Amino acid sequence: MEELVVGIDLCDAYTQINCLDEEKTWTFPTVICKNKNSDEWYVGEEAYAHTLLGDGIIVDKLVKLVLKDGTATLGEVRYEGRDLLRRYLERVLQFPEQEYGRFQVQQLVIAVPKLDARLLDILYACTAELGLEREHVHVISHAESFTYYILSQKKEIWSNAVGLFDLSEERLRYYELKVQRGMKKTTVLTEYEELEEAFNLDILNSASGAKLADRILCSCGERLMQRKLYSAVFMTGKGFLKRDWAEDFMKLLCTKRRVYMETALFARGAAYRAMDFLHEKTSYPYTCICEGRLKSTISMNVLHKGQETPVVVAAAGDNWYERVATIDVIPDQQNTVDFIVTPLDAKQKKNVSIPLEGFPKRPERTTRVQIQISFLDERTMDVKLKDQGFGELFPSSGVEIRQEVMV
Repeated sequence: MEELVVGIDLCDAYTQINCLDEEKTWTFPTVICKNKNSDEWYVGEEAYAHTLLGDGIIVDKLVKLVLKDGTATLGEVRYEGRDLLRRYLERVLQFPEQEYGRFQVQQLVIAVPKLDARLLDILYACTAELGLEREHVHVISHAESFTYYILSQKKEIWSNAVGLFDLSEERLRYYELKVQRGMKKTTVLTEYEELEEAFNLDILNSASGAKLADRILCSCGERLMQRKLYSAVFMTGKGFLKRDWAEDFMKLLCTKRRVYMETALFARGAAYRAMDFLHEKTSYPYTCICEGRLKSTISMNVLHKGQETPVVVAAAGDNWYERVATIDVIPDQQNTVDFIVTPLDAKQKKNVSIPLEGFPKRPERTTRVQIQISFLDERTMDVKLKDQGFGELFPSSGVEIRQEVMV
């Protein structure tokens, strides 16, 4: 491995780190501890050990702490949640750095259960404070991580639908990946469902609780998987580390299907994604639609050299957080800026018009409008329209319009 390429699965209960070395995945409880008598910090099991010795003060659930702008007082010092998360990431990254003897991270991809714009901002700020350049860090969803993990396997694994059951202390989720092979490009669609039947893993400690959990999973499996053709089904999460309690559920899964257990699936998927960023040409020439990616293509019809030409400002499969576009247009006999939103099902295509309200009235073709496009999430486009005027004849009025568009 020439560069240190790291995938991290960051959750409130645990963190896993993988560098595409199958024999080496680090797993930590997502906790940090400060020594009462020094400025020493510990993470994971070491943090628990020092807390038990009585010389450490521990903080857990770091992701939730960050999202609620929380603080924690360790000793006589109050720390912001984001500061604790930065310290935590700094220390967990030391494990692969020391293992491989390389102390420069070339690419880092962090997978999180659910994307949140504030969490993304904070993670990028934390890694920047650790000296990692922005283009070397990416944050993706578990759904996207699962997608890249599966696409990195042999093609027979994903020739039909692929299912994934994720059973952890925090959640019970079912993911499903489908491949749609078209004439021009293959589309990979990954969706997930948060299952209301989730249960506390402590019930597995008793025989009656284990039987109940087995029945719950069987019910979920029958409802979710009936009459579908699967090429593979995966399991991940702490709840599946031992599977002797899920006898009936395993029988259900293993009926005419390939079934796999992968304890570090999301960390490995993140590492595959990180490795791909090193290549000029992607190893995954597909349109990937999942949480974190746009589900529609947004375009505009413009006149270029006398011909009406569609201009794509954002394409289905683009990362919504990183997609930013700026273009200038000159309206001709119209007082609106018009977008075409085309989802995967082209029959649901729609037009969106934003009136140029408040823009000064000028002769035709003497107003240049700057259009800035970004996204608040995968379904909400943020559009800013700014009057740029038209040279010295018509200076900019400074008028700006901002509107959110559901895509």
